[in-house]
Amino acid sequence: MKLYWKLFCSMVIVTVLSCSVGGYFLIDAQWRNSVEREAASLYEINDLLRYALHREMGAFPLSPEGLVEKAGKVEVTARGGTVPYRLSDSEGMHQGGKGSLPVQATPLVSQLGEDQRGWMLQRVGERTYLHTASALKLVGGTLYLENCRDISALFSNRAEQYRSFFTFMLALVVGVALVSLLVSYLLFRPLGRLSSATRRLAEGVLAERVRVDSDDELGRLSQDFNTMAARIEEQVQALTDAARRQEEFIGSFAHELKTPLTSIIGYADLLCSRPMAPEQVQESAGYIFREGRRLEALSQKMLELIILDRRDFPLREVSMPEFLALVGGTLSPALEEVGIHLTVQAEPGQVPLEPDLMEMVCLNLLDNARKAMEGGGELLLKGFVEGEGYCLQVRDTGKGIPPGELARVTEPFYMVDKSRARAQGGVGLGLALCQRIVALHGGSLALESIWGEGTTVTIQLKGGGTV
Repeated sequence: MKLYWKLFCSMVIVTVLSCSVGGYFLIDAQWRNSVEREAASLYEINDLLRYALHREMGAFPLSPEGLVEKAGKVEVTARGGTVPYRLSDSEGMHQGGKGSLPVQATPLVSQLGEDQRGWMLQRVGERTYLHTASALKLVGGTLYLENCRDISALFSNRAEQYRSFFTFMLALVVGVALVSLLVSYLLFRPLGRLSSATRRLAEGVLAERVRVDSDDELGRLSQDFNTMAARIEEQVQALTDAARRQEEFIGSFAHELKTPLTSIIGYADLLCSRPMAPEQVQESAGYIFREGRRLEALSQKMLELIILDRRDFPLREVSMPEFLALVGGTLSPALEEVGIHLTVQAEPGQVPLEPDLMEMVCLNLLDNARKAMEGGGELLLKGFVEGEGYCLQVRDTGKGIPPGELARVTEPFYMVDKSRARAQGGVGLGLALCQRIVALHGGSLALESIWGEGTTVTIQLKGGGTV
């Protein structure tokens, strides 16, 4: 069942039940009050009869037989006529009185004890009577003084009230149903528009918006939907642009990576197959072949990292002095050619790493330092234990980074010197990618730079005990 009909049925049912129960109890309470008033009136008449009988009895207590004899002389007038009454014993047997009572004595008298009085309703034919009785304690026994009144009119009035209330309830149900339909329509019309707009948004119509007609909760919900739709449209556009730029980068990266891989592996195979000085051939060929295999494996890992967003690369314990020595040896010849002196310092330590990815980070940082020191300089690659972790640090004496650019250098595609970066083959993804790889290792990357003096990049990793 739709929420529209649930609300409609709930309003009608709640109204009918509350009014029906309330009306029933109201009519019943009014009827009970009327009966109790009639009982109180009969009690007053019963008290008058008792008083008249006591006067007739005089100062001497009488036996039941004496009271019966005196009772025939006592009359009480009420409502323009003589009140009939009856004297009965404890078994309900008629002993005397004035006039006749249509009700039986036994049902009420049998329930009363000495010095008690009470009342009950009795049905006689089509009439209903209110029957009252009170005990008269006498010498040698007890008699019960009874009187009654026809209250059939009270039952007739109650039945008439129920019929009138039923007619009123029918009219009320029709009125509530019409009002509920109108209220439900007005309440759910904005929700219907929101539902339709949501479906269109899900179909890809990002420019879909809903009309806001009020300032209530539904109006604010419509405004929130419009705000959400606008934000989604902006973010989808931004993601589309980012995906396009990333695809362009991945295509260029894969193309540029495959070319040197093919030449390095082929050249290493060629060196291994020609007769040369044995030590030189083995050393050069082994080094080039290892680098080729590393770059080949790295290309696959980079594709998994960027395209598949993989985060579960297996880590293994690596000796940091050997690792940093290998990294420094890879770039030492290229750095010496441009007048850069590289110093490698490493404290002992074992750190869980993905060696290929972390080596790429270090080489990237060293290469960035090389690009910043066009006229040569000092470059330090340092590893040291700090607290419960191990830090890698690359410090150069290059141009540095302007203060206004420092906070943005880790953004993807951002380049401080765009013309120089493009001339040297950069796309502005180096530091952003490094930061991502460091995060996969549970570490952090921080930059400190003084414009015109140099830059220090510090990587803090987990682990790193003394070897």
